[in-house]
Amino acid sequence: MATLGTQVIALAGLNPTYAPATGGGDKCEVGDRNFLHVKNGSGSPVTVTLTATAALRGQAVSNVTVSVPASGERMIGPLASDLLQNQTDGLCSIGYSSATSVTVASLRI
Repeated sequence: MATLGTQVIALAGLNPTYAPATGGGDKCEVGDRNFLHVKNGSGSPVTVTLTATAALRGQAVSNVTVSVPASGERMIGPLASDLLQNQTDGLCSIGYSSATSVTVASLRI
């Protein structure tokens, strides 16, 4: 499991760097201005799962799942800390139904 470095978007512009998705999942920073950009270069859809850590009235909240179409991309966020922040390391856990031909960037605006 890799921790994605957060890249900050600025007025001068940002040419984001994309990392290959890790088969065992990745982690990233959370925050109201943080989001993920996932690109799927494969010929099949990929499901991205963000592990929810919140509870409401003692009941666990469902994980967030986003389908990224074949040869498509999705912006996912904002990555709210009250929903996605792991209490152990302060990060969000990300899983992929397949990591083949998938790249991801953690971004903050």
